Amino acid sequence: MRASQWTSITGTIEKSLKVNNNAALPKSADSLGKDQTLVKVHYAALNPVDYKIPEAPFVGQFAISTPASPCMDFAGVVVKTSRSDLKPGQAVFGKTEPPLFGAMAEYLVAGRDGTIALPDGVKPEEAACVGVAGLTAYQCIAPNVKAGDKVLINGGSGGTGSFGIQIAKALGCEVTTTCSGPNVELCKSLGADEVIDYKTQDVHEVLIRSGKRFDHIVDFVGSPELYWAAHYFSKDTTKMVNVGATMTLDFFKRLLPIFLLPRFLGGGRMKYEFLTCHAKEDDFKQIGSWMAEGKVKPVIGEMFTLEDVPKAFEKLKTGRVRGKLVVKVSDE
Repeated sequence: MRASQWTSITGTIEKSLKVNNNAALPKSADSLGKDQTLVKVHYAALNPVDYKIPEAPFVGQFAISTPASPCMDFAGVVVKTSRSDLKPGQAVFGKTEPPLFGAMAEYLVAGRDGTIALPDGVKPEEAACVGVAGLTAYQCIAPNVKAGDKVLINGGSGGTGSFGIQIAKALGCEVTTTCSGPNVELCKSLGADEVIDYKTQDVHEVLIRSGKRFDHIVDFVGSPELYWAAHYFSKDTTKMVNVGATMTLDFFKRLLPIFLLPRFLGGGRMKYEFLTCHAKEDDFKQIGSWMAEGKVKPVIGEMFTLEDVPKAFEKLKTGRVRGKLVVKVSDE
């Protein structure tokens, strides 16, 4: 099969990837385990975790068997399966789990929670965007809100944020989000009720002046300053979920008082949670249902070929990606 692979990471993943036209099939392709499915991949999508784990010292070297193909999010068709509810030729979408990755290859093996039947009317290239970004947005919003709640989404124009706006609206929430000027209209088109341009406005000042008290706050950017400012525009019951932070020493220093100090000594008032998404069949099905109904539509920022996966990673690392970056892995 054809696959974008690395055998070792020398500096960065984009400098280490090469297309292998004679790559071996996944190890379990010939003897599938319980509830496993061999999928021919048509499209795959990129996420920051797809380079952060392989590039991490020691983790990337010892936790991932090489040669390896990056990325987890995929859409394609069933080649064969040990499941009774799927059949060969059926269109599916989903995600693998790290450290397996494997979506930038013509074939992969995925488990039950990560392989979902593609709903009628949903384009496979759009379904390929759901895995990490869609599940992350769903899992940090859906369990924490009810219809009518006011939700603040910090970072609404990226892959996860664009899902977050639409999911919160599908759940009946009022959404305020932040982005840069060129993406204001995009966020409005996704359903955001209020959009704050962080390039021309002081986000914290605007939120404080608004007088709003948010029921739920999601930080897709990873700003420790937002937590402390949010005391002026949140409720006693508000939770903040962080999924965008880069785990640096400085970041943890800024957040330590939240967990270590009591409130009267400067500790945090709001509940604070870091979230890492996991494949869940029911969550996938709900997002797929909304996509079929037209309530959620993934934003594809740019399409790439398998040969251009290194360029896609370079683009992703700029941090200025609008929506999702998708790769056409093989012909439909």
